Amino acid sequence: MNLPELPEVETVRQGLIQGLQGKTIRDVLIRREGLRFPFPDDLPTVAGTTVVDIRRRAKYLLIDLDDGRVLLSHLGMSGRYTLFSSEEADAVAVPLLQTVNGGVPVSAFGNQTGYGGKHDHLEFVFTDGTRAVYTDPRRFGVIDLFPRLEEPVHALLERLGPEPFEQWTAKDLAQALHQRKSAIKITLLNQHIVVGVGNIYACEALHRSGISPTRESRTLVRKNGSPTARLERLVQEIKSVLNEAISSGGSTLNDFASVDGTLGYFAHQFTVYGREDEPCLKEGCGGVIERITQSNRSTFLCPRCQN
Repeated sequence: MNLPELPEVETVRQGLIQGLQGKTIRDVLIRREGLRFPFPDDLPTVAGTTVVDIRRRAKYLLIDLDDGRVLLSHLGMSGRYTLFSSEEADAVAVPLLQTVNGGVPVSAFGNQTGYGGKHDHLEFVFTDGTRAVYTDPRRFGVIDLFPRLEEPVHALLERLGPEPFEQWTAKDLAQALHQRKSAIKITLLNQHIVVGVGNIYACEALHRSGISPTRESRTLVRKNGSPTARLERLVQEIKSVLNEAISSGGSTLNDFASVDGTLGYFAHQFTVYGREDEPCLKEGCGGVIERITQSNRSTFLCPRCQN
């Protein structure tokens, strides 16, 4: 099972900000007590607030409300948001008392969101009639609500590493790798070192860089602590692969889709991930892609051109 990674979450953020920024929440329909953790007791109090901005930190969505609070959302393994226009909402309106097994209320949008609506756990209703439905079959997502002033010390956010974009450099990564014996692929998945690279994109960046995912992290740093040329290349490729994936709307794997239901197409550009026993696509390589397991995650590599 592949979790939505940074490009997928960024794709969702972009869709949500286009659809929700400036809108006022009229009501929030809560159909269970929580997901991975219980919903905050004050979640119903978002009614009457307006969405000012939607940010992303690592794989967390941060929805800024006009009363100074932040609605935090993590998609977990299978969470997704779907936006419905007022016309779409009116077209499928059914009594909210409709229930399924055990009297659990279901949403009216089951045909669009799947599973007959029984996994539509939250529904945000806006004053203009539009709706944002949160669906999560596996229920590993997270919803929290807190004052923005507390964001720097929030338990889920305070220890996160840097974002892997413009201001992040090979020198920054070298400082984190200098004494690490762990495999570079495992290190890249450590959210305290760099956020949001994820399993798929770590495999792709390492393949582009010609670096074996099993190589000791510290071997990519010089004795004086500066990055090697190979580490410089790796940082460039991480940035490139993530930006390309965002431009492609993410990778459609398992349950991921954007807020309008469209599917990302970066998976069509994979050079290594999911290509076990297929030929390496690097010109002149001639190798065959292998799959190994690292920390219970599948890693794909070409043993001929990655070392």
